[in-house]
Order: sequence, then C-alpha cells, then structure tokens
Amino acid sequence: MNKLSREDLMSLEEYSERRPDFRAQVMQHKKTRQLPLGENARLYFENKLTIQYQIQEVLRVEKTFDAAGIAEELEAYNPLIPDGSNLKATFMLEFPDVEQRTRKTVELRGIEHKVWLQVEDFEKVYPFANEDLQRDDGSRTSMVHFFRFEFTPLMVSALKNGAKLYAGIEHEKYRIDGIEVAPAIRDSLTSDFEEVVIN
Repeated sequence: MNKLSREDLMSLEEYSERRPDFRAQVMQHKKTRQLPLGENARLYFENKLTIQYQIQEVLRVEKTFDAAGIAEELEAYNPLIPDGSNLKATFMLEFPDVEQRTRKTVELRGIEHKVWLQVEDFEKVYPFANEDLQRDDGSRTSMVHFFRFEFTPLMVSALKNGAKLYAGIEHEKYRIDGIEVAPAIRDSLTSDFEEVVIN
C-alpha cells in the first residue's frame, strides 16, 4: 500500500518536536527528486515521504487535528504518490520576470504534452498531464502541471537492473534533446517502482 493513512502521520505535538530533524531529512531527500530541464523548466518528483511532509506542513499551519480535516488532506494529497508502476511529478516552468512569464504562457502552450522520460533501449514515455484538472484556458498554458508517467513492467525491470534514464522536451519553443538523468536521481526514482516479475 503506497498511500498514506492517518496512522502514518504525526500528531501536531509530535510533529512540532520532530519537525527540525524531519524537515532536514526531507530536504536532503528532495535533492535526488528534482530534475532540471534546461534553465527554465524542472520536474519535482513526489513520493510517500515528500507528500507526508507536505501534509504535515499543511496540518501544522492550519492547526488541523480533527479526523475530518486530516482525512480531507489525505484525500487531496494521496493521488500524488506513485502507485508502483508510475512516477508522479510536478512540472514547473520557472521564469522570474513577470512580463516574460506572461509571454511564455502563450508561447509554450501544450508543453505539458511534450515532456518525456525514456528508459534506455525503450520508447519514450509521455505524461498523463493534469488529470481531473484544467490547466490550459485555450490560449495559454500554466506555469505548474501535474504529471503521471506510466512505465511497462519491462521498463521497470530494466531500470531496476541498471538501465539509464533520459529526459527531454519536444516543444518547438523549448527543446531539450535528451539528457541522461544523474545516477543518484535515477536510483531514487527507481525506488518508487514495485518489484516486477518478467516471465
């Protein structure tokens, strides 16, 4: 079971005591969970630990301790945890200048369908983007998208046996022609997958 339950979460009191150490652990972990794609795009890969941290922070800030409030946060965040056959990520376009950002939302429309991951010797995997969310108003894209990359058992097996992982973007206005994912990141992402048996 990859999802979080109420039993996985710390109480507000316990979290207050453990937060400095837990936060340091998560920040270190997140270093192997983000992948820059050029200067202005980045994938932030989520897993059970990163989502637990997000939930704990929301509960802390909102001072939520009742069962209904906790259940609401779990329902909102659990879909962002990988299911064993996929990787889930937040894709962010990062343009600090406001005018440039506004221009790029039009220029880069559709970019969320042009990002890809590729296991060595296999076909590219394109994401299911923004499931159940509308992130494109018909004329421009959003700066933030939510991705699910689905991998076949053969791809997962290859990764677990050391195959390289590549990433890129095929948008005509923002092209990244395939970069090899650093081993530390590749290994961290590979741990999101369940073991597979290939007959």
